[in-house]
Parts: sequence; structure tokens; C-alpha cells
Amino acid sequence: MHAIAFIAFLLLGSVMNMLDDSIFAKIKDQNEEFLRHSHHSKSHVERVYNLAIRISEKEKADLDVIKAAALLHDVARAMEDEETITDHAFEGAKIAREVLENVHFPREKVDQVIYCIEMHRFKKGAEAKTLEAKILQDADRLDIIGAIGLARVFTRGGWSNMPIHDPTIPPKEKYDGRSCTSVNHIYEKILKARDTINTGAAKEIAEERHAFVEAFLERLLKEWRGEI
Repeated sequence: MHAIAFIAFLLLGSVMNMLDDSIFAKIKDQNEEFLRHSHHSKSHVERVYNLAIRISEKEKADLDVIKAAALLHDVARAMEDEETITDHAFEGAKIAREVLENVHFPREKVDQVIYCIEMHRFKKGAEAKTLEAKILQDADRLDIIGAIGLARVFTRGGWSNMPIHDPTIPPKEKYDGRSCTSVNHIYEKILKARDTINTGAAKEIAEERHAFVEAFLERLLKEWRGEI
């Protein structure tokens, strides 16, 4: 009985150490004003948030850090799209620190959240050192693979008046943050995302999504050439 009581005490303690949902509700409220574009919208953040929690529950990560980082990871993305800044991860980390202070997020976890945000960007190709940063990278990258990922490619392409495809323009060997066509973006970034996934839980999700992208691209190009 003593052993059972001790285990129950430990479990209760771990639950009590998790932050109240009201903290994350406050973060969401402050975050929404920054999410101005449909390709990096409130919906994108919600999907990354849900994926990050799903992965974290299997990988045993700090959910407080994960939730805050997922909610704030793209807080400066609209500024980069509008070309007022050059690196939304770097600038977003600074904004996130202010938001976390405003909502009285635990000080001992703030730097962990900031590190996750600084490391999440695909273009940087940065190798995350903490489990939480790896999970945020994974959740964010999973949202560019699969049906949702493809929808985002073409939404972003329409927003910037990017051509769907141009057979005379080959894809770049290395993604540099800008693609000339939506199809090239799929080759340059989307199809490479699977191989950058860190955790086992995320890799399982990535495999199925990646296969969908390959099948879609094959079909699109056949239709483009009038073969089917």
C-alpha cells in the first residue's frame, strides 16, 4: 500500500506541475494579432500545436514548453512575408519572450521555449539539441507534408502570384527560401522534409504524408502534360 500511495503521489505531482490551461489561452489571445496570412495562420498554429502534443505524449517531453513554443513559433512570420524582417525565428523569439513575461509563464522554462522557436525554421537546417526543440521542428515540418502541406503550397503561391509549374525552370538542388514555381517548391522543400524529421513518433506520421505528396505530384505532372 505504501508503494502504491507513493506512485500516486508522484503522478499527482506531475499533473500539478503542468500549467493551467488559462496560461495558454492568454498566449493564444496575444498571438492572434500577429497571424495575418492564410498560409501561416491561426489554423497552422493550431495544427502544429496538436501535432506537437501528440508527439510529446509518445516521446515524454515537457508539455508546458511544447505548448508555449508551438503557439508562438510563427509569431513573426507575417513580418517576414511582408519583408519587414529577414528571420522570423530570430525576431519571433524576442516577441515570444515578451508574451511569456506578460502571461507570467514560469521563468525557469522561458529559455527552453525561446530555444525551440529559434531552432524551428526549416531553411536554417539547424540541428536541435533538446527534445522539445526537436518536437517543434517535427510538428512544424509535418504541416508542410501531406494534403495540408500541398494546400499551403498553392495558397502561398496564389498569395505571391507564383506560377503553378514551368517545365523550363528546373528545381534548385538546395532550398534557399524562395521557389520559382509551386511545383518546384514541392521538390525543393516538401519532398525533403521527411528526411529532416527527428523523433520516431513523427517519422511514422511523415511516411504516410510523404507518400501522398509523391502520388499527387505524379498525377499533377501527368495531367499537366495531357497524358491523363
